[in-house]
Amino acid sequence: MERRLVDPPYLAFPFRVRAGRAELADRARHVRDQIEQVLFTQAGERVFRPEFGAGVRALVFEPNSAAIWQVTRQRLLASLAEALAGEVDPRSIEVDVAGEAGRLIITVGYTLATIGYRQQQTFEVSA
Repeated sequence: MERRLVDPPYLAFPFRVRAGRAELADRARHVRDQIEQVLFTQAGERVFRPEFGAGVRALVFEPNSAAIWQVTRQRLLASLAEALAGEVDPRSIEVDVAGEAGRLIITVGYTLATIGYRQQQTFEVSA
């Protein structure tokens, strides 16, 4: 199987072994996995990267207000820009945060840096 330089193989997250080999992911899946790691990792959870993570699970219990979502949006933009450096054009990252009755819906749009392909991912966190 021939692979193009713009779509190298990446290790899948979470790490899995199937048929005696590490499972691989394409670039689009790899970036989605990175976003998921940033969103669902609590700050301080990683020993050598205490600043890594946005900890969105805790946000489900915050009041449902526009001010909270604006602060959350800015925090997510900063965390994602740092974590996705080199993979995604940082100027292209857009985050939309919405909350309702025990649910938090986060939509992240971005452009892959090397190929200029626009993607959007939606994540939902429930109480």
